[in-house]
Amino acid sequence: MKKPQTVKGLEEFERIRLSESFYMRDFLYSEIANFYGIQNMPDYPEIAIEACSELCNTLLEPLNKTFGRVTIFSGYRSPELNQFCNEKKLNCASNEKNYAGHIFDYPDQNDHIGATVSLVIPWFADKYENGADWRALAWWIHDHLPHCGLYFFPKLAAFNITWHQTNKAKVIKSYIAPKGILTKPGMDNYGGDHSGWYADLNFPAFKH
Repeated sequence: MKKPQTVKGLEEFERIRLSESFYMRDFLYSEIANFYGIQNMPDYPEIAIEACSELCNTLLEPLNKTFGRVTIFSGYRSPELNQFCNEKKLNCASNEKNYAGHIFDYPDQNDHIGATVSLVIPWFADKYENGADWRALAWWIHDHLPHCGLYFFPKLAAFNITWHQTNKAKVIKSYIAPKGILTKPGMDNYGGDHSGWYADLNFPAFKH
């Protein structure tokens, strides 16, 4: 599959269904690309589709089924867009660090593919606004899903979640207090049962 060169080609690409609930279109919108007039399309669509399909089926669909609709705030970034964001200091890491991350269609330095998205779970955002601890959601994901990295942010308890081909270490970091690393391999809290953190929140899945 070639990079879309026409509006019709882009429409066809956007309509590719990745999983039960998600289409490629869900991952292509960017406020920065829209504001500055930068195209945000993969150079290698087939790789982007493969990585994003894995992300959707492995991580996003389970979140969707457990907590209700998830909202994607930042999905795919083309190398051109990501480099622009990095140079303008718009909260984007370098292209090299985002290969197999937000840049779905470029493998990382070890030739592995992956995909990262920033999202919000509205159901939990309401809980968070009323005092819920972000770590409740972080530990639920850690205990139930094969994520390859989480990074939490103060606004709306938004977080980055990563799928990676190698199923690499499940590191959890946060800009919300307590800031820093919540867990990573080698820490005492990495394994085991963390249900004490989230049992009292009455997550939607627990009602069934």
